[in-house]
Amino acid sequence: MREIIPIQPNLGETNIEDIIIDTKSRDDIPDVLMGLQHIFICTDLKADLFALLKSILNDNQLNIGRSGLNMWSVFVLATLRTNLNWDYDRLQHMVNQHIGIRQMLGKSGLFDDGYHYPLQTIKDNVKMLTPELLEKINVLLVNAGHKLLNKQDANSLSGRCDSFVVETNVHFPSDSGQLQDAMRKALGLTNTAYQSLGLTDWRQYKHHEKSLKKLLRKIQKSKKGNAKNKESRLKDAHQTYINLARKILHNLEVSFDKIANHDLESDIRAYLTDAYRQIDQIDRRAIKGEVIPASEKVYSIFERHTEWNNKGKAGGKIELGVKVCIIEDQYQFILHHRVMQKEVDSDIAELIVKQCQRNFPNFNSCSFDKGFDSADNQTKLSEILDNVVMPKKGKLSKERQEIEHDEQFIKDRYQHSAVESAINCLENHGLDKCLDKGIEGFKRYVSIAIIGRNIQRIGSILRAKSRAKEERQKRKLLKAA
Repeated sequence: MREIIPIQPNLGETNIEDIIIDTKSRDDIPDVLMGLQHIFICTDLKADLFALLKSILNDNQLNIGRSGLNMWSVFVLATLRTNLNWDYDRLQHMVNQHIGIRQMLGKSGLFDDGYHYPLQTIKDNVKMLTPELLEKINVLLVNAGHKLLNKQDANSLSGRCDSFVVETNVHFPSDSGQLQDAMRKALGLTNTAYQSLGLTDWRQYKHHEKSLKKLLRKIQKSKKGNAKNKESRLKDAHQTYINLARKILHNLEVSFDKIANHDLESDIRAYLTDAYRQIDQIDRRAIKGEVIPASEKVYSIFERHTEWNNKGKAGGKIELGVKVCIIEDQYQFILHHRVMQKEVDSDIAELIVKQCQRNFPNFNSCSFDKGFDSADNQTKLSEILDNVVMPKKGKLSKERQEIEHDEQFIKDRYQHSAVESAINCLENHGLDKCLDKGIEGFKRYVSIAIIGRNIQRIGSILRAKSRAKEERQKRKLLKAA
């Protein structure tokens, strides 16, 4: 059975409310721990959070079986991992070795207390959190942050909206490299399936992998230099490469008779489909000289949601990932976000504002950059927001010039650039590259990173208040002296 948090602490454990956190440390960890401690201390906030965490558990998980990791620990682990930009290996090491983190997890803080967090346990439990649940938790945290700042004016919530790319954990997607990946996975899984049946037909699969790798290296070397016959050598290298791949694929197709209805059959066929697609594209592009339409390209056979992003700015940086749009309020909390699969900024301006207003009805003002501009967005957003700051593209009419030259519009437009600071903070705290797999893992990772950033913001507010209090006490002592 699984608890939200252990009701009865063990001997030697420190109550989470009594954990002493170093407010003078310049590291990121104290801010996160202070934010988490604040959540635990606030009775109403803790009750609402625990109710949400409990909602994802079914009756069997709550009442039957061995005692699993409690949900408070799951939430703390997920927050620390993304906000501090750790992979699972670093997270496991820190939760087993860092006194303050262990105390926040409800342990004694002693490394010999008999409990060690296994790596696979951490991975399996963090994956329990869903994007839908995390969105509800984020609303609780933002409201708690506003309350902490005593900023609850019903008509004052405004925001800044912008998008950025969260990269996926993939290599550069060349056609020949993608074919190598597909063949490697198809060969490896076929050998695994054969071995499970006691067959040895594909025991030489490593030899085929090395043969393909050698030809891939030959293609890569042929691209270098400026020899006169470079183009013909490159075509020959590609032709030899896809010929060998076709021969191996034919043998793989024939071998399916012996592993029909095997658990791995569907996965193998999926990689074979990838391989055939890449062979076709290599033949058309490298040998026949065709241009492959972007709609036909797949940028990773492992992270299929990966997109090619080029903002067209100076430097021409190419980013492989998925765009994420955020709305930050004037108090530096992230109100809402949206993962933009196959979407551009102008497609989602109205939608993300409405989604944000669903969670925060007092959200009535927002600024955007020119990328969000369209005639429909200008009209529809002005109907649902009291103040829309969205510079128009192209030449401006006299009426539009008067609007954009207004003193308040200029002021709001200058303030919009502060959202870049929020994006930079998110990239430094987990959202430079998503380490989780699949689109669901991507959405969960982004949602947890947003929550982690808001918790860190709460912690920084508490730290600032603590320092201010210490300064006031020092001044009193000086006056008394």
